[in-house]
Amino acid sequence: MVFKRRDRRPFLRLIGEFFYPRGGWGRAARYVQHRLHRLPGSAETIGRGIWAGVFTTFTPFYTMHFVVAALLARILGGNFLAALLATFFGNPLTYLPIGVVSLKTGHFLLGTEFEEGDKGTLAGKFANAGADLWYNFWAMFTDDVADWHGLRIFFDEVFYPYMIGGIIPGIITATVMYYLSVPVIRAYQKRRSAKFAKRIAKARALAEEQAANIQQDG
Repeated sequence: MVFKRRDRRPFLRLIGEFFYPRGGWGRAARYVQHRLHRLPGSAETIGRGIWAGVFTTFTPFYTMHFVVAALLARILGGNFLAALLATFFGNPLTYLPIGVVSLKTGHFLLGTEFEEGDKGTLAGKFANAGADLWYNFWAMFTDDVADWHGLRIFFDEVFYPYMIGGIIPGIITATVMYYLSVPVIRAYQKRRSAKFAKRIAKARALAEEQAANIQQDG
């Protein structure tokens, strides 16, 4: 294949680069920033896309953040690609604080508590929910009775509080990012437009000079 890598990366290396990209997260952040600056559209449109992407990272819809960000961008009239790029605000370095803030805020607003104990850790609740999904899937093909206890606990103590609690910090963070990004993008676009106009003027002047020289030679 034309676009196939010649040096196939080992699976463990792929996992490692997901948590720590080649060149570090700083380089990855600069790449995303560069791509955002060069997107077509007004600064406000791109900013609304950034808002959608950043807000999405505060939702518990993991593996579906691209879809959620795209839908929000469409509703807000934001740039689609900006929304997708802004979802990289959520990464292995930021998901932990985002999750803690969202869960604590959600339980506070709902007046509930995250119950710990035997298999009551956050990882344990995720594991129990996954085990329920796997068990209930096979139960459809056997005589076993489906058991949704682990998923019910996961929904009540993790997913629902996370979804509710992520709204306020998500709105605040996304709004801050919007107001930080719009003037920066607007300044970059003006500077880029000025450079482009200068190149056009220079090329036009050169063409006029060459035309004048041709007329004189003629």
